[in-house]
Amino acid sequence: MDWRREILTLVLLVSACSHTASPNAAPPAGANEEAGAAGRPSSGEDAASETGGIAKTETITVTAGGQPRIIIVHSPPNLNAPASLVFNLHGSGGTAADQEAFSGMDQAADARGFIAAYPQGAIALGGGFAWNVPGQPLVDGSAVPPGAADDVVFFAQAIAALAQRYPVDPSRIYAAGFSGGARMASQLGCDLSGMVAAVAPVAGLRFPSPCNGVRPVPVVAFHGTADTTNPYDGGGPPYWTYSVQTAAEEWAMHDGCGLTPSTSQPASGVQLTSYVGCAGVATVELYTIAGAGHEWPGAAQQTSAIDATAVMWTFFSAHPLPP
Repeated sequence: MDWRREILTLVLLVSACSHTASPNAAPPAGANEEAGAAGRPSSGEDAASETGGIAKTETITVTAGGQPRIIIVHSPPNLNAPASLVFNLHGSGGTAADQEAFSGMDQAADARGFIAAYPQGAIALGGGFAWNVPGQPLVDGSAVPPGAADDVVFFAQAIAALAQRYPVDPSRIYAAGFSGGARMASQLGCDLSGMVAAVAPVAGLRFPSPCNGVRPVPVVAFHGTADTTNPYDGGGPPYWTYSVQTAAEEWAMHDGCGLTPSTSQPASGVQLTSYVGCAGVATVELYTIAGAGHEWPGAAQQTSAIDATAVMWTFFSAHPLPP
């Protein structure tokens, strides 16, 4: 719709002009820190690194569509401006805090110097929240409630708000997510392809149709063959239906890749399917983990066959937004 395109164009301009803002600058309108009783951020604690730097975790509020939305933001002790920004989206019925703890991405952010942001959905579901994935029902089969927040617009506004508050490199903004968050990250690869450099869906790769991307988008995905929530071979609930391999093939076609992928075994029980020869700088990679269930590989108490966070960060590092 025209109104959505106008909003996305506006926030893209704001983001591009604001990436050198200081992390300590006053937040923009609609991006307010939620401080605790002692004046500290309400999520997490500062921690000194061995080099004397400070890792900081804070919860900010971004108002999108008239609705306040929270984002937990973790900035590492060795933050160098301009820095990469990785959005990490929770699964359906989860929260931002759940995803921060579940994925363990803060440790990778501290080690590699990127900003990790954990946004929270706005549709109440169970004890948490769900994302408004366009054209898709919720995991319980119900329709998205009338008047639900447009999460594509929310992410565009979140990018602009964080770029004003933190020293974000506008060419290195990425979206990862788990399950329902992976489906939303897949959507952002289409609808925000001019802002999001690459996406990394975990246990939830989809190819949105229609995909209105303005460029080929690099994709790296992870999925277990024993996932019964989002079955690897497709089937299951109405929001799922087709296989993960089909989703990867659709992304490869969208990105103009060669139709015949290569396969390799980077670790025991892990198959990597790679589509190369794509348009632009895109590649599509699918890590299939034999016997793994609905999980984030490499995280605590999850399969250790491969470290999804480490692999996606290497992939992200190699795929900035083209000039």
